[in-house]
Amino acid sequence: MNRQIVIDPVTRIEGHGKITIHLDEDGQVENAVFAVTQFRGFEKICEGRPFREMPSLMARICGICPVSHLIASAKACDELLAVRIPPTAANLRKVMNIAQIVQSHALSFFHLASPDLLLGMDADPAQRNIVGVLKNNPELARGGIRLRQFGQQIIEWLGGKRIHPSWVVPGGVNGPLTAELRDRILATVPEALDIIQKTLNWFKRTLARYNEEIRTFANFPSLFMGLVSRDKELEFYDGSIRILGAGGNILADNLDPARYTEFIGESVEEFSYLKSPFYEPLGYPNGMYRVGPLARLNIIDRAGTPLADQELAEFRTLERGAVLSSFHYHYARLIEILHGIEKIEMILNDKEILSSHVRALARPNAFEGVGVSEAPRGTLMHHYKIDEDGLMVWANLIIATGHNNLAMNRGVLQVAKHFVDGRKLQEGMLNRVEAVIRAYDPCLSCSTHALGKMPLLIELVEPDGRIVDELRREK
Repeated sequence: MNRQIVIDPVTRIEGHGKITIHLDEDGQVENAVFAVTQFRGFEKICEGRPFREMPSLMARICGICPVSHLIASAKACDELLAVRIPPTAANLRKVMNIAQIVQSHALSFFHLASPDLLLGMDADPAQRNIVGVLKNNPELARGGIRLRQFGQQIIEWLGGKRIHPSWVVPGGVNGPLTAELRDRILATVPEALDIIQKTLNWFKRTLARYNEEIRTFANFPSLFMGLVSRDKELEFYDGSIRILGAGGNILADNLDPARYTEFIGESVEEFSYLKSPFYEPLGYPNGMYRVGPLARLNIIDRAGTPLADQELAEFRTLERGAVLSSFHYHYARLIEILHGIEKIEMILNDKEILSSHVRALARPNAFEGVGVSEAPRGTLMHHYKIDEDGLMVWANLIIATGHNNLAMNRGVLQVAKHFVDGRKLQEGMLNRVEAVIRAYDPCLSCSTHALGKMPLLIELVEPDGRIVDELRREK
């Protein structure tokens, strides 16, 4: 008789999901799927609201990466206003967005992933957590706390609070940067740089312990997608979209993010509320691609900051073409933290950063707008339509985690087939299945948006438990 192993919930991720592993009669893995079990329909919630409320409303999608939604939403609203925001406002948005990426990457690496990396995939689950990391390597644990604090503090100083700041608005930002605040932020850079460089050195020394995981953690050919700057450097805020093949060949370049519907399709699976985007020219599911830190490092020509470019050169010695193993999301995350700290310093040293011209004011001048930026987990897309009164009539969100949905599911199957033996099940086997999901650092609370109709079952139940009537909608 066929059996199932259900991992519910998947631990050390942001949000709620489960993994179902299907075994054959001999206890061997036949299939495995990753399902997101919560539904949040922000696209429908926003309908009828004034479009100027969208950045603040959309920031509420997530408490981990609110700035990411704030930025993408504000950019979509800029399009509705049909304005070009002041360059200083764009740079200040960039600083806040990079600070978000640094703090989120620190949370992912140090708090969620490092217990596996430091203590081992087969370590006692009671010790395999951040408390165990603190006990076994206090410097590593404290460094993670300080790096997260670095990013969160910048967000708070700029936006007034660490979670759900409202400083980024349609047309720019709410106020200019002061010299005192600029200098306060710059004073925190040296310590942050020291921590991330030490962490990178530690991590690279551990890689040899995880050769088997590197070979099997979603290690397969796929496309990679993300934003690149005009100079084809690492870009988190603006730029064009580049799509890379598994061999390192560029499939598409200089794509306009606002025209994403021409090359991104969206599908749904009955077992999950998470959409499955794909590269339209190759169809579904062959058009599977990955986004996020690993994808961003694969698609760029260079990082664009000195220390990160050195690390990127070493990173690229891992493969002749694109780096394929999703285990290396962890590695890429650390390089992006390094780049982010360097980039914040560069932007804040720009002579125009203290300009008081930080907002463009206008009435709605367009009925449709698309805002695209890079979130910690990958490319984030907000697409809005409004009526003549400036009220929202339609929205579509493609969240970074959603872009990775097809790859995460294929990765779960690859890891399960390699490590799981249903005849002699061990905890470390299942932890590796969870760990491949952790490599992507999915944010499920902000990514569960479905197309079409949601399955529904309403039951009318008597006090004794007898069902007297039911209303069912399958799809």
